[in-house]
Amino acid sequence: MRNQVDVIAPESSVVVYANIEGYEDRFQNIYAKFSDYPVTCSENCYPLSPVIQCETPMQDCVYTGEKREVTTDTGFHVTWLGHASFSITTDQGQHFLFDPVFDQFDWPVNWAFRLSEGFFRNKPAPLPQGALNNLDAVMYSHIHYDHFNKHDIGKIGTKPAYLVPLGFASHFGQGGYNITEMAWYASKRIGNTTLHFVPAHHFSNRILVPYIYEDENKSLWGGWVLENNGKTVFFAGDTGYSPHFRDIAERFGNIDICLLPIASYFSEEAPKFYRKVHTTPEDALVAAKELGCKAMVPWGYGNASWRMGDITSHSALFRLLHMYDELNAEVPLYILNEGESIDF
Repeated sequence: MRNQVDVIAPESSVVVYANIEGYEDRFQNIYAKFSDYPVTCSENCYPLSPVIQCETPMQDCVYTGEKREVTTDTGFHVTWLGHASFSITTDQGQHFLFDPVFDQFDWPVNWAFRLSEGFFRNKPAPLPQGALNNLDAVMYSHIHYDHFNKHDIGKIGTKPAYLVPLGFASHFGQGGYNITEMAWYASKRIGNTTLHFVPAHHFSNRILVPYIYEDENKSLWGGWVLENNGKTVFFAGDTGYSPHFRDIAERFGNIDICLLPIASYFSEEAPKFYRKVHTTPEDALVAAKELGCKAMVPWGYGNASWRMGDITSHSALFRLLHMYDELNAEVPLYILNEGESIDF
């Protein structure tokens, strides 16, 4: 059965293409040359924390700190499944998934990653039994293997709507999937919830056959804002820091719940590149302030991540707690272990 693919890219939406000869059809970031980071931790960035208990230094850890009292009243129930995967339900019974990846990387990259000194991650937290049968929509931020797994689509099935960036639908196998490709700031209403696709500062690629085929930035990347009954959840997707956070705040006002990445920024070989496309913990805290976040849930670290661009499984969380104090940050911080939930 053929997939149904719709495209939402009205004149009010935003798309930026590269100005490189021969690659004018490739997407690029809005602030492509941005590199002026407001804050950078340069020394003593990973002090020990009494509220993170680990089996080995900063590795295989559990956050044991006291849970902050929730002061919002949004009706959103948020579950962090691990890495970038979130389950969101509303008080009207709608159910959404962000970047669900329940397995390893798709073949053959799973084996290539292992052979190139990568490793298989621990299994992420499963969804409750029957939850996949009641999904309204699945949103993907971009096509990188740790955010989109073709094998998982078969498990999720054809019942929910799939909302994806421009150029993404071709990565689905034919099977009767209902797919909507969207430009930045395009919107789609599903039931009582409006889903807005918003910019991120990242890139996309998935396939490389030297001298034959590559798909560098052929599909778009971004984050999502869920708006329900005047309340908002922002899932940033993989992103580096740039003025796009302020742009999002200008459009949507203060965000009720911000799901912000804090990991994958570390690289001895290419530190500038990793910082460009992944927020450090201090970048995420600055972004949370600019977004007016009433609650921040960090993600990207954890025992079920691939630790790509991380010192250890929980180094980013240690740095976040340290920089939270150093910056006297005011955003309420809600730290989850994988599989934990919170009612906002």
